[in-house]
Amino acid sequence: MSTTAQTGTTEPPVAAITDPGRTRRSSDRVAGWLFVAPFLVFFLMFLIWPMIHGVYLSFTDISLTGAGGAFVGVENYAEAFRDGDMWRSLGNTAWFTLLSTVPLVVIALVMAVLVEQGLPGQWLWRLSFFMPFLLASTVISQIWVWIFNPQLGAANAVMEMLGFEGRAWLQDPATAMLGIVIATVWWTIGFNFLLYLAALQNIPSQQYEAASIDGAGRFRQFWSITMPQLLPTTVLILLLQVLASLKLFDQVYQMTGGGPGGATRSILQYVYEVGFTAFRFGYSAAISYVFFAMIIVISLVQLRVMRRSAS
Repeated sequence: MSTTAQTGTTEPPVAAITDPGRTRRSSDRVAGWLFVAPFLVFFLMFLIWPMIHGVYLSFTDISLTGAGGAFVGVENYAEAFRDGDMWRSLGNTAWFTLLSTVPLVVIALVMAVLVEQGLPGQWLWRLSFFMPFLLASTVISQIWVWIFNPQLGAANAVMEMLGFEGRAWLQDPATAMLGIVIATVWWTIGFNFLLYLAALQNIPSQQYEAASIDGAGRFRQFWSITMPQLLPTTVLILLLQVLASLKLFDQVYQMTGGGPGGATRSILQYVYEVGFTAFRFGYSAAISYVFFAMIIVISLVQLRVMRRSAS
């Protein structure tokens, strides 16, 4: 009698038991990593590694020429906080952000409301409002340099028609930043306009009909229905606009070069000048990370304030 018969049990066959679900999940996981691998490679090479290397450079005295490279600790950061030019550049950037953010939100909202109300030739209005946003910063800057030309520019021609005296817009410290703000608003307002227009089209028309039946006028409908429903879009636009304004560089570099007398020099242009004109790569990196830390703090504060106001 066999051993199996004696014990009354049957041993399971020696065979590999596979789970089809587990095999499929494993295969999907591998396929997923293969799909994201190209992005991860470029992300690590061109963002993560430069950031890590930049932090290291900020603690050295390395030059663009390759000279130096000795570890100096926090000396670059200490110098940055003592640097009057850095603080003036930060002040210029903050002033530009304040001057540009308000009109870029308010005017974009007005434009979107006017188009949504059914202006004749809506396609033409939408195209004309958004078209400048498609142009390169070099083109925009050159256009507005011509417009602000003291002798031949359209800006002074319009002012003289209105009875005002013309000005050297980009050569006067009192008006140079205003000129850059005007050019920036004209260039970038189309994006905010589209965001507001999309948000307006998502508001149910039944709400306006019900309010009209209850006797609410246009202004009351706008204040009680439109504005509350546009609040999330306004929060998004404000956040994006502040961050974009803090990164000011192209318009200043091409329209005024930071002048006159440093009146329009932004913090990013100062970082560029320190790194590529003065050849102080280490110090330039330190200024960059000081500015980066400030942006993080500003973004967190802005998000917290806006979430609290929206709740």
